[in-house]
Amino acid sequence: MKNIARLRDFIQSFTRLIERSGNDEELIFADGRKLLSDLVSRDDWLPGEFAQPSPERYRQYLLYCDPMERFSVVSFVWGPGQTTPVHDHTVWGMVGILRGAETCEEFETEPATGRLRATGSHQLPRGSIDLVSPRVGDIHRVSNALPDRTSISIHVYGANIGAIARHTYDPDTGRRKTFVSGYSKNVTPNIWDRSAELATQD
Repeated sequence: MKNIARLRDFIQSFTRLIERSGNDEELIFADGRKLLSDLVSRDDWLPGEFAQPSPERYRQYLLYCDPMERFSVVSFVWGPGQTTPVHDHTVWGMVGILRGAETCEEFETEPATGRLRATGSHQLPRGSIDLVSPRVGDIHRVSNALPDRTSISIHVYGANIGAIARHTYDPDTGRRKTFVSGYSKNVTPNIWDRSAELATQD
């Protein structure tokens, strides 16, 4: 980690966006996408302890949660071959690829049967931004697209994502199971210590 100020600037800018946009998802996506794209365009700010993979499963590290829980910022760290279950979010979300690449498989529920129907898949290379929400499409499965390297994505959600009830889905039956994801670490980065920056100004 060399420049934690980038994360601090992003959080301050995103807080201003939420304050002026309220619940306007289209505006949040339009302006928030630009902010997230700028953040993931430079890979010099994520602290190393929030970029560590696990051999067992992908990790979800909380980087910041708004005091009113209007949004949260999370780093997802994927070891080679790791994947999520099919799941939803129930809130808006944006995903920016900081390192490596991901594969996203999209699904929707068939109203008549309750079963899942695959609607497509796409690759997310470094720097790309993906959107999710109940309005634009909310059910997917995400995997590390690289067989031999770690991938990292930065997610912004319209809630404290680790503390809300969401759902996983059986891909064959569509059966839904409630889960709360939590986080992989009990601390967040200290974005407020400006001592190193101020020391270089002398």
